[in-house]
Amino acid sequence: MIGRLTGILLEKNPPQIVVDAHGVGYEVDVPMSSFYGLPATGQTVSLFTHLAIREDGHFLYGFATADERAAFRQLLKVSGIGARTALAVLSGLSVTDLAQAVALQEAGRLVKIPGIGKKTAERLLLELRDKLGKALPTLANAAAPGVVTGPADARSDILNALLALGYNEKEALSAMKAVPEDASVSDGIRQALRLLSKA
Repeated sequence: MIGRLTGILLEKNPPQIVVDAHGVGYEVDVPMSSFYGLPATGQTVSLFTHLAIREDGHFLYGFATADERAAFRQLLKVSGIGARTALAVLSGLSVTDLAQAVALQEAGRLVKIPGIGKKTAERLLLELRDKLGKALPTLANAAAPGVVTGPADARSDILNALLALGYNEKEALSAMKAVPEDASVSDGIRQALRLLSKA
């Protein structure tokens, strides 16, 4: 298994690049999110990689971050999602945006991606619901960017509790801004509800 590739960037033909590692030119497909961050040709590049072996060949996919690769691997586990569609998703949404869309079950953000219809979007959200967050160890809980920066599990539980109580996303996120980052789940919910009852 090729897990990491470092070498000289020889060619950029989106979504494919060619990386020369010790005289071997590897063709690597990358999502546009990684492509935009590539150095100029002739420079050294280092990518996290995923090797897919199929009947019609071996295919190497490259990613700027471990989180991006983890998200790609989770997408591949969804029934009916192939590598091309997974790359399209990561080209259309950052990992943080994807995690947020999954956490809040926002199919509308996914159907904007070419090749993703309503049914596919709903299947993605359903199948990734409990898996994506666990697969992204270095990504702070992304359900509320700029707000959820404390212990990820507690913040996530507080947000989910507020949403389950019938508050909309905007109200819940607004209330959470005033909740201390180290608050326990029960204290956080109590404080958020106190703020929401005054609103």
